[in-house]
Parts: sequence; C-alpha cells; structure tokens
Amino acid sequence: MPDIVNSSYPSLNFNLPSAEQKITPAWQNAERTNLWVKRDDCIHPIVSGNKWRKLRYAIQYIVENKIQHIVSFGGGYSNHLHALGYACKILDIKLTAIVRGHYQLDKLTPMLQDLVDWQVDLQFVDRKTYQLRDQTDYLSSLSLRYSQAFIIPEGGSSHFALGGVADIIHELTQDYDYILAPVGSGGTLAGLIHGTAMQPVDHQAQILGIGVLKGQGYLEELVTNLLASAHQSIAQLPKWSIDHHFHFNGYAKATDQLHAFCQDVQQDVSIPIEPVYSGKLFWAAKELIAQQAFPNGSKILLLHTGGLQGLRNT
Repeated sequence: MPDIVNSSYPSLNFNLPSAEQKITPAWQNAERTNLWVKRDDCIHPIVSGNKWRKLRYAIQYIVENKIQHIVSFGGGYSNHLHALGYACKILDIKLTAIVRGHYQLDKLTPMLQDLVDWQVDLQFVDRKTYQLRDQTDYLSSLSLRYSQAFIIPEGGSSHFALGGVADIIHELTQDYDYILAPVGSGGTLAGLIHGTAMQPVDHQAQILGIGVLKGQGYLEELVTNLLASAHQSIAQLPKWSIDHHFHFNGYAKATDQLHAFCQDVQQDVSIPIEPVYSGKLFWAAKELIAQQAFPNGSKILLLHTGGLQGLRNT
C-alpha cells in the first residue's frame, strides 16, 4: 500500500525501521541472556512509538476517503490522543477527544494543553460514561451525534492497528526467542501476534505481554477479539501470554521504587522510560531475568512503545 501520508506530509515523516539496540544492563542474571530493545520511541519526536504503528493504516484510510472528522478516547496523559492530535493538526482533520475526567481549562495537563493549542475539541466525561466507550449503544449514539466522523477506539486499538504493529515483526533483522511488550488496550500485542503468525514456524518468537493495568482475563479477551477481527485463526497463532504481576496496582499507578528504576535505566543504558508503560515492561524483564524465567542464552527483544506523556507534570 503506497504511504500517501508520509509522502504528502513531510512533518509526518518517520524514522523507520526503528533500531534494534543491544543492551547490557546491570541486572541480576542479565549475563545469562541476550537483550535487545526495539527503539520505537525514536521514530518521531511527537507521534511516538506504537501510537503511530496503530494509527498508520487507519489514518491512511481516512486520508484516502477524504474523511474530515475523527472521534477518539483517552485520559489526561494519553499518548494516543497526543499522537493523534498532532497528526490531525498536520493533516487538517478535526479531532474530537472524549476525555476521561473533568479538567478546568486553567489546570489542564501538559498533554491536554497541547491538544487545545492544536484546536482539538475536548469533550470531558465522567468515569462512568467513559466506561461505555466500547459499548455498541454508546458508540451508536456517538455516530448519530458525529454523523460524518470516523471513530477510533481508545489507544488506537482497532483492526487497522494489527497491520501497523505487524510491520515491527517484518522489520526485525534477526530472530528472537521472546518478544516482550506492555499491554494496555491490546492492539500492540495483537499486532505482534498477528505479524509473528505470518513468519515460518521455526522463526517464530514467543510473545509475552506485560499487563500495565489490573486486567487479567479482560486483556486476553481484548487481544483475542482483535485477532478475530483480522480473521486470524486461533490455530495459526504463535505462543503468547500476558503476565499480570507487574501492573503496580493499576493503570498509571507507580511506586517510588518504580520511578527510581526508570531513572536508573536511563543512566545505565541511556534509554528514557516512564512508569506507565515502558517502565513496567523493563521492570518485568529485570524481574523475570533474575528469576531465570528464560532459558540461558535466550534472545529477548523488548518493544519500547514510546510515549512519555506520563513524565510531563508541568
């Protein structure tokens, strides 16, 4: 598929493929494994990481069909809304953002202030209403209210996302035994599974998701439903699972220990991470390697999904 977005809008040129960087962190038993990081945090200064991967083909569809309005969802520090807001600004497409929680206009988060500066239409809703974001009746009411709009799910995790994330697998320059990625809305993990399923069986990595919220069962269902939307047969799938031991008590929840760990990683291997997604991914990798959860000599790839909005407090 020709990339009309990249070719027509220089501000949306992306540094792809992203690098696979070998790291040797000062972790217990790290010498027993071979550890790499897929640096999707470096593909664009604003539209970072998996956010563009998941949006790429949806945006392409929207541009090709001359759709002029998008509706999507997120919280006050949403990396997805930030990436989408910037893309819509560049593409001159109206964006209505359904935002969880109520914020005073003089006390917006830095991310929300960026959206205001980019002329995004912010619609604040309470948490109970926000929980309806995946419900058919609620989406139908939004379709009536915004009759000309294209609705993109929270996190960009639609069937369009699978192909964009699968591109990560096709970019890899070597085989890995394990690929680890954070899981929030399921699109990235589903895309990695989808892409890996296209590889020869003897070249397939095992896909391990790290849940960043309390969602045992729920996250697995999201991933399974997304794979079904791509008509991906369950029998064709590589080995995959989600580890739910590293969410730190919920989405965007963190401890002083996790914050300190994020700073340590940046000092140790010169890779910036944050406590919402990438910090929990790296923490999980550290703990699992210490527990010798991977066989000696395993080649492990951590997918740095970018998005550092959680670090912006001012």
